[in-house]
Amino acid sequence: MPGPDHAAPVLRYVALGDSQTEGVGDGDDTAGLRGWADRLAEHLARLEPGLTYANLAVRGRRAGEVHAEQLAPALALRPDLATVVAGVNDLLRPRFDADETAGHLEAMFAALTGTGARVATLTFPDPGGLVPLARPLAPRVAALNARIRQAADRHGVAVADTAGHAVVGDPRLWSPDRLHAAPPGHQRIADAVAHALALPGSDDAWTRPLPADATRTGRSAAVVRELRWAGAFLGPWLVRRLRGTSSGDGRTAKRPHPLPVTVP
Repeated sequence: MPGPDHAAPVLRYVALGDSQTEGVGDGDDTAGLRGWADRLAEHLARLEPGLTYANLAVRGRRAGEVHAEQLAPALALRPDLATVVAGVNDLLRPRFDADETAGHLEAMFAALTGTGARVATLTFPDPGGLVPLARPLAPRVAALNARIRQAADRHGVAVADTAGHAVVGDPRLWSPDRLHAAPPGHQRIADAVAHALALPGSDDAWTRPLPADATRTGRSAAVVRELRWAGAFLGPWLVRRLRGTSSGDGRTAKRPHPLPVTVP
C-alpha cells in the first residue's frame, strides 16, 4: 500500500490519546476543553478551511487502552492526518514495560500509516524537574522516548521531540497539577507538532525559552507549595490507584465524529 503523501492537503484530522490530547489543563469540563490537538486543528483549518476534526482521546487511558478502544474508530474515519500520543499513564504505574507500551504505539503507527495517513507523535519530558518525587521515573521516560523515536522512524511518523528542549520543563507551561499542560503549554505542543509536520506557518519558536521570571520563592515557601500540591493532586491520584479507578472511568471521547473547525 502506498505511504503517506506529505504534499497532500489535510482535510480530515483524527487525534488519539489520553488526557493531554483530550485537552485537560486547557479549559474545564464545564466550559469545555480546548487542548493542543484542538489548537493544531485550528492551525490546519487556516490552511484548509474545509478541514474536519475528531478527537477520540479519553483521560486516564494507557497505551494498550488507546490501541484497543481508539484505533478501530480512527481507521473507520479514514484520516489524512492522525496524532497518536500515549504512554504517560503507563509510566506512572508500579509495573511498566517500555517494550509493551511502545509496541502498542507502534501497532497504531503501522495501521494508520498503512492507510496512507500522515501520523505524528510526541516524546515526553522528564517529570523530575516539575515533581521532585517523580525523579526516579527518568529512566522509564528515557526508555520510552527512545522506543518511540525508533518506532516512528520505522513507519515514517513525524516526532515532535519535546524531550530535547529545556523549555518544556518551565513550570509556567504546566497546570497546577504538574501533569497536564496549561494553555500556554498546550499551544507549545501544538506548535511543536505543526513544526514536526512542516506545516506552512510553523517554525521552531516553540523551542525557545520564556522570558526570565523575576519572582523568587524561599525554601519555606517552596516546602509549603509542595505540601499543598501533594494534598490537592498527589493524594487523590494515589487514592484512585489504591481503589483501582481512573479519572477516565465512565468518560467517552469529547469529539467522536469529524466536525468542521471554528478558527478563533
